[in-house]
Amino acid sequence: MKRRNLIKGLALLPLAGGAITRESVLAASPGTGLNSNPMTETGSITTESSFMAETNIFRSIGVEPIINCRGAYTIIGGSLELPPVREAMEAASQNFVQYDELAEGIGQRLADLTKSEWGMVSAGCAAGMKHVTAACVTGGSPEKLIRIPNLTGFEKNEVIIPLYSRNTYDHAVRNIGVTIIHVATPEELERAINPRTAMIYVNAVNGSFTGQPFSLEVIAGIAKPKKVPVLIDAAAENLTIPSVHLKRGADVVAYSGGKAMRGPQCAGLLLGNKEILMSAWQASSPHHGPGRDNKVGREEMIGMMAAVETWIKRDHDAEYKSWLSRLDLIAKKALTIQGVKTNVTEPIELSNKHPTLWISWDPAKLNITGYEVAEEISSTKPRVAIGSRDESDGFTTIDIVSSHMKEGEDQIVANRIFEILSRKRSSKSEVMTAPAANLSGKWNVNVRYFNSTVKHIFSIQQDGNWINGTHKGDFDIRDISGTIEGNQIKLSSVLRLPGDQITFYFSGTVNGDSLTGDIHMGEYRTAKFTASKSLEKPVRKKILVPKGPPLAT
Repeated sequence: MKRRNLIKGLALLPLAGGAITRESVLAASPGTGLNSNPMTETGSITTESSFMAETNIFRSIGVEPIINCRGAYTIIGGSLELPPVREAMEAASQNFVQYDELAEGIGQRLADLTKSEWGMVSAGCAAGMKHVTAACVTGGSPEKLIRIPNLTGFEKNEVIIPLYSRNTYDHAVRNIGVTIIHVATPEELERAINPRTAMIYVNAVNGSFTGQPFSLEVIAGIAKPKKVPVLIDAAAENLTIPSVHLKRGADVVAYSGGKAMRGPQCAGLLLGNKEILMSAWQASSPHHGPGRDNKVGREEMIGMMAAVETWIKRDHDAEYKSWLSRLDLIAKKALTIQGVKTNVTEPIELSNKHPTLWISWDPAKLNITGYEVAEEISSTKPRVAIGSRDESDGFTTIDIVSSHMKEGEDQIVANRIFEILSRKRSSKSEVMTAPAANLSGKWNVNVRYFNSTVKHIFSIQQDGNWINGTHKGDFDIRDISGTIEGNQIKLSSVLRLPGDQITFYFSGTVNGDSLTGDIHMGEYRTAKFTASKSLEKPVRKKILVPKGPPLAT
């Protein structure tokens, strides 16, 4: 079957003689035509009582929903799909379709919409990065594809990454089994490119910006004559048509579908070189191989295409003004509290392009910190996700993003922040409880994860209430610090690797020569620990320093 006949049975798509037309995919869905407002949400304005309704589907399983004042973070659901996206996904669920034919139809439609050579929908931005890496490593050969991540015998098995581009999401690139080569300058890039170079991965951060010494333009200028493809990760960016990154020299640009575009949370958008993207599709589900675990459904594929079409029709200026209006309402309420200051920052770059409200105060006057406000408002009902930080001038701050609020939620947030900040509190005592024990020495630590127990080591020096030392983990040694008050300890250490960071927060109780407690590891959840003080005596040995060079080896 030819591509033009591919989705004859899919009721959503407008068909003319069996061909997909250039008209909007949304035209066949009621209420989503060119004259409708794609931003219009169904239902009434959100109130505190409606938000707290027990009929909420999440509460039916004991999970409390959240008002999102942080942004498009995956861990709280990314963004809310727009009505045209949901309608398109519902329509796509009504028929079966051959996925390769669907991918080709969508690929051409995305190309037409975005003025790109080709388009592809993946199971999220990271999955798309993985598929593009596989495409560059295999060149479209299925014999190579099914051997990933064992790249023995592959001509292409290296990916170059500028040091400024290392981030936690480049696991998607590394998952293919490639060797990562770091470079920091154009000269290092010139030397690093060799016949084994499969691809260059760039993250769309400051170092890649136009005018920087190692910008995307500079990288592409070195890579193109050597026929090395460049992938740029623009996950949280606004879509530009045509993509600014392709114009600047990238071969493929990867976007998240569930952030600014408000498409399916489990979809990503790839635009650029058709040959690479055809191989990337070959490396993704429904095809077998290393990408089978990154399945994207027909609903998400059509939903992502609808999100791009909706993006083109959205009144972005009006949206932005509504975000500012929500922040203004919250700020005015907060400013009625004596000692509170506010300001709004507006981004100039494409990534996370939304205004942010900063509310700050002197924690010594309100007797609460921004961190404590963020903790309380996120853990009590109605739950609200906000950010916080301490400033260098001694003030403390919370930050609020309004781009992912529903209409009416700004009033709920304003009331919650006002109630917490205006509450009368007694001043906090700065006096720390005397320590119940001296923890100085070596501690043998058993860490109990979900399904394993490993041995770590603390080497601690204690000075009154303050603790410093080292924490030997599974593979390395890092600094540890914290406090002991009475018999309560709080310690933290940070594991740092290129592109990754894990903070271990230990909280527990001292009982003689033993410690017991919990470990909080952020996104990696929690663990338990027990520790016993080592009874080993330190080695005492005089050192004899040689008087000259050795006479034998």
